Amino acid sequence: MATFFGEVLSVYSRAVEEDDEDVEENEEDEEIRRELEEKREVGLHWSPEVSESLKNGNKVQCSEFILAVGHNATRFLSVYVLTSAKWDAVGHASVWNERSRAVSGQSSEESACVFYRQKDDPSVLICQVNGYIAEDQLFQWAQKVFDCLQHRELNVTVLSDSSVAEYKTADYLCSSSAPFLRSLHSSAYSGQPVCQSLEQPNIVTGLPAAVLNHCQVHRIAAVVYQCYSDVIGPDSVTMETYKPALTKLGKSIQLETSPSTDVLRKFSRTTNIQSNLYI
Repeated sequence: MATFFGEVLSVYSRAVEEDDEDVEENEEDEEIRRELEEKREVGLHWSPEVSESLKNGNKVQCSEFILAVGHNATRFLSVYVLTSAKWDAVGHASVWNERSRAVSGQSSEESACVFYRQKDDPSVLICQVNGYIAEDQLFQWAQKVFDCLQHRELNVTVLSDSSVAEYKTADYLCSSSAPFLRSLHSSAYSGQPVCQSLEQPNIVTGLPAAVLNHCQVHRIAAVVYQCYSDVIGPDSVTMETYKPALTKLGKSIQLETSPSTDVLRKFSRTTNIQSNLYI
């Protein structure tokens, strides 16, 4: 473009500039999105022995896989099963999300998701999940864990916590008798659950639902025992509600018949009033 003084000026289109800015912003957004996706990846960290076996193309030999999700379910295993010296920590999962911040290099003891294997029978595997797993991480958690396990003759038992306030029933007396168990199982499960089935319209959610769905799709025998309790925190009475579920497994799992008071006190939290109007 020429001016009145004969000077030639180059003309820039604002539309082109804005398009370039949009492209740069989109690239930045995609980069941020990729970084978040990578950060939210579920990481499995196995012991050297298990890792070496997996690298060689072998699956973890497992006949019984017991998964506990929630405060009372995990503490039940800690009190009644893992107190003996017959278990080794063989791995843990790291999960980063809006409510759980996994730290790189975290040990099994520090993780909110730990795997234990029985010394006498290495085919018995236990997993305790105390942390939060987001909705977008449930599928990959189940997929990654079960990809490491052999599926032939595999039996899965899931112990899960739930509030009795979430239990829907027309019979008020039933919900007032908390804590109590309800069950759901995959079509491949041929056993007899130790309690009645979960009535409609009640549902199983979170990690137990993701695991049960994975087992249903891959034809793995699995049963979920959901405990409905009227106590928010860890409670010894609620813990005992899970006992029939593992007693059914027979010799695979040996339960501590009478745990010591110190052990119960260690894994049970006493509800204390932190503050109120008069303090």
